[in-house]
Amino acid sequence: MPRVICAGHVNWDLTLRVDRLPEPDGEALIESQQKAGGGSAANTAVALAGLGTDAGLIGSVGTDENGVAAREELSAVGLDLSHLLSVEGDTAVKYLVVDRTGEVMVLGNKGANEAVTPENVDAEYVRSADHLHLTSQRPDTAAHLAELAADADVPVSFDPGRRVASRDFSATFPHVDYLFLNRHEAEQASEKFDLNVPDRVVVTKFGEGGAQLISEGKLASHPGFDIETTDSTGAGDAFAAGFIHSQLAASSLPDSLEFAAACGALASQQVGARISLTPARVRAFLAAH
Repeated sequence: MPRVICAGHVNWDLTLRVDRLPEPDGEALIESQQKAGGGSAANTAVALAGLGTDAGLIGSVGTDENGVAAREELSAVGLDLSHLLSVEGDTAVKYLVVDRTGEVMVLGNKGANEAVTPENVDAEYVRSADHLHLTSQRPDTAAHLAELAADADVPVSFDPGRRVASRDFSATFPHVDYLFLNRHEAEQASEKFDLNVPDRVVVTKFGEGGAQLISEGKLASHPGFDIETTDSTGAGDAFAAGFIHSQLAASSLPDSLEFAAACGALASQQVGARISLTPARVRAFLAAH
């Protein structure tokens, strides 16, 4: 059984590199394009596998060509896909528009994402894990997964993503031990939820400005790394994977924050949402910075 189960979106991404992000009624030049798997849950699971952590997925793809390609790509890195559903229809596709500074604009369709309902969840599979990582998904499914994990004393992390303010995750948040947000998401979430509660680690990512965490009222921060960003797509997923991997290794929270920041920085230096992370590569990056 996998040590970490990642639950949420599994997409197929089309990344367009442009000279600039266009203004409304504007136009930009496409300099290159790339197709590959994406989706926050899948990205995090792939990064965890690269770090040497056994990982599995709970999610859904379509039966179309993109779904077949996504499944093959995930299987190739050794993920447990026994709970990745294939449903009739098209796999969710995200169109990622990235400018020369690494800034990203995302367009997408719903596709087969969020076909996993609470009734589809294998409770014993969730209880068998050492850690459950939730990403954006159906709120009722996220809540059910979190409750199952909490009842089995399985730590729960949650990266709700861009839609944190527009979806009702109120039944999920009480079971979250590790919460990952960027600055904008943290501002939105704080208006709806009580973020800083006992026994919860709240991690806020600031991109090139580093990251911070609050645990039991104590603050730890990391200034980030002086690097040139190529594409920030998937950097937050790599960050989450690094943090989870480090915590499973019983590292301190500040050490986990540094390790996670290094994983995120490495991800932002390449095109696309997926990165080939290894512990040796992260250690080499930290040694060089």
